[in-house]
Amino acid sequence: MNYELDNKLCLVTGSTAGIGLAIATALAGEGARVIINGRTDDRVAEAIEKIRAKHPKAKLDAFAGDLSEAGQVEEVDARFQRLDVLVNNLGMYEPKPFKDITDADWQKIIEVNFFSGVRLSRTFLPGMLNRNWGRIIFISSESAVQIPVEMIHYGVTKTMQLALSRGLAETTIGTGVTVNSVLPGPTRSEGVEGFVKNMAAQQGKSTADVEKDFFKNVRPSSLLQRFATNEEVANLVAYVASPLSSATNGAALRVDGGVVRSIL
Repeated sequence: MNYELDNKLCLVTGSTAGIGLAIATALAGEGARVIINGRTDDRVAEAIEKIRAKHPKAKLDAFAGDLSEAGQVEEVDARFQRLDVLVNNLGMYEPKPFKDITDADWQKIIEVNFFSGVRLSRTFLPGMLNRNWGRIIFISSESAVQIPVEMIHYGVTKTMQLALSRGLAETTIGTGVTVNSVLPGPTRSEGVEGFVKNMAAQQGKSTADVEKDFFKNVRPSSLLQRFATNEEVANLVAYVASPLSSATNGAALRVDGGVVRSIL
């Protein structure tokens, strides 16, 4: 299917690995011009090399910088000035008992997971509205709906993203701009891959057995009963980023493998 993204300028924050890299790759494969973002020049260069290995003619720009920082948002605005598609993927997570989550921990995760999207949306949404076309997508999580007891602060920031996304969508009424959230479930990202390998080594099990145990004991409601691939998440994001998704606005779209049992 042609997603009609030729030459649309897209920024995918945190796009050097995992879901972000898969999203950037999918958009580049659809002909979009994609800004690859990571904290270091080396990570950005490695990501660009991986994307070009799949799509040799990919139209890619590099922006190395921490977009959880206000100054870096100003810099990306100065360099690119306008975006057609903003994918707020930048995020962090940290398993920690609630009693051990300090004020500094809360402030850090909110700054990264929430305020990065606030600042970037505030910067680029007005131009989208003026041009009467644009897409803002927040990569939230099933943890926004089912707050994980092992990292409550992470789940809270993902719920905050849903509220922000819906609120911003209300400002787009009657325009060609949409704002949506995508909620991945357990996904085989770079961090998850490392977690599974470490658990396998500690327990003397295969990674396949660790994955099976995870879905039996930690996410038993999953209908998929395996980690989704980054590409499976990216497929939905690419559609939502496209002109074909024009009737989808203000939505929280799940690609969670059926983990969330609610039908709404």
